[in-house]
Amino acid sequence: MFAVYDYTTSKESLKQMVTLQKNTFSFLINGSKEVFSNKQNVSIQNDYFLLMKKGRCLMTEKIISSDSDTYRSILFFFSNETILNFIKNKKISFNKNPELKSSVFSFSYDAFIRSFVSSLIEISKLSSDLQSSLLVSKFDELLTYLITVNGSGFIDSLLYELHNENQHFIEVIETNKLNKLTLKELSFLSNMSLSSFKREFQKHFQTSPSKWFLEQRLEHSAILLQDKSVRPTDIFEEIGYENLSNFIQAFKLKFGMTPKQYQSS
Repeated sequence: MFAVYDYTTSKESLKQMVTLQKNTFSFLINGSKEVFSNKQNVSIQNDYFLLMKKGRCLMTEKIISSDSDTYRSILFFFSNETILNFIKNKKISFNKNPELKSSVFSFSYDAFIRSFVSSLIEISKLSSDLQSSLLVSKFDELLTYLITVNGSGFIDSLLYELHNENQHFIEVIETNKLNKLTLKELSFLSNMSLSSFKREFQKHFQTSPSKWFLEQRLEHSAILLQDKSVRPTDIFEEIGYENLSNFIQAFKLKFGMTPKQYQSS
């Protein structure tokens, strides 16, 4: 039900496709971490740690040279069953349809959490049987503390299960419409093959993914350009164009004027 792992690597990863079999605390020690899920993307450095719901995500792990020459994170795995047991024993009410339905939560370190992580590191060096016994109480300790400090909303969200596949698909698309994810990465987050993803996309949006995402990014660029101090050269890469001329051409095709004309209109 529980496991702890001291993960260290000298290699960076970029949007690695990861399937978490259990819910996971990632206590970042060295480096930076970014996670794309079906609902949001979260980026942290080592003054924060993450709680990630089991399922699929894209994970980027980078080394910060001023920090260390390695990436290091203490991973604490636990099942949904352990959460149910926790809320039952603590008599915590569970909202089966929470307003907040996040897949990833970030928390800031404090003195208590840093001490807690140090204890996990020591536990990770012990035998598996002894680890199992100790991690039961450590899990109880951690959740009790986080609920006291942050409230229990993240517990409700962890236990919320998406029964509606269409809802899950739409969440992936809407959450990542301005992120530079490939169709392969989006299909992975949607729990689909690439061909199924394209068919489902066409069914929902009546257009191809490439055209739809292009439209969304151009509309976003128009919003950005409402700020007169923003220049086209400042934003064309942000919305997914490799060069300025292609952005200007696409913008003019959609809005009937160049970005500069749009700003002065």
